[in-house]
Amino acid sequence: MSEAAVHVKVVERPGGARVAHVAVENVRKLNCLSTDQVVRLGEAFAKIGEDKSLRAVVLTGAGARAFIGGADLNELGAFCADSARLFITRLHYACKAIRDCPVPVIARVNGFCLGAGLEVAASCDMRAASDGATFGMPEVHMGIPSVIEAALLPGQIGWGRTREMLLTGATYSAAEALAMGFVQKVAAAEELDGAIEPWLAGICKGTPEAIRAQKALMNRWERVSVEEGIYAGINALSDAYKTGEPQAAIAAFFAAKKR
Repeated sequence: MSEAAVHVKVVERPGGARVAHVAVENVRKLNCLSTDQVVRLGEAFAKIGEDKSLRAVVLTGAGARAFIGGADLNELGAFCADSARLFITRLHYACKAIRDCPVPVIARVNGFCLGAGLEVAASCDMRAASDGATFGMPEVHMGIPSVIEAALLPGQIGWGRTREMLLTGATYSAAEALAMGFVQKVAAAEELDGAIEPWLAGICKGTPEAIRAQKALMNRWERVSVEEGIYAGINALSDAYKTGEPQAAIAAFFAAKKR
C-alpha cells in the first residue's frame, strides 16, 4: 500500500454475496484526511454505489492505531476562509457519498476516531469499535467549530451528549461510545472482524432489493416528519412487490417448512 491512499477490495463471500472493504491509509499520520484523500474517499463510494451486485461495505483505517484521526492539521493550519470552505465542502460530499451508498456501510473503528474521522463514522449505518478505540470532536481546541456531519450526532447520541462532546472537545473510550449509543459493538482488536461478521451475515441473508429499500427508507425517515415517513413506507412496501422478491422469499419459506 502507498503512504496516503484509499483502497477498495471487493470480496465474494460463500454463497456469492459481494462485500467491499474500504481502507483509508495514511498510517504515519494516523490516517488523517488530506484534501486528496477526502476526494478519493468520495469517489470510491460513488463508484461503489454503482455496483448493483454489492451487498455491503466495511470501512476502516489502515494499520492498528487509527480509523481516521481527523483532518490533516498541516493543511488546516494553512487554510484561508475560501480554502477552508472548499475543504469542508469536499469532506461533506465524501460523507454524503457514504450515506447515499445504496447498501449498508459498517464502520470498523480500529483506533483513533476524531474530528473528521468521527463525522465519517457517523455517516455509516453501523459502527463497531476495538476496545482501545478513542472518540472525540476536538475542533474547538483548534479554533474551529465542529460542522457538517456532526449534525447527525443529536439523532444518534442525543442533544445532551452532543453538546458535551462538541463544546468541551472531550475524548471518549470505546466503552463510553458504546454506552452513549454511538457504537453498537465493542470487541478486542483481534476479534473486531468476528464482531462484524454477524452483521454481514444478516445483511447478506436479506434479499438484495429489500436491504437497499430499507436503507433508502431509513435515510428518508431522517429527513421527513413521522407522518411522511409512514406513507413513504407504504410506497416502499408496494414497490417491493414489483421486484418479485417478497413472493419468492415467502414461497421459499413455506417450501422449507414442508421438508
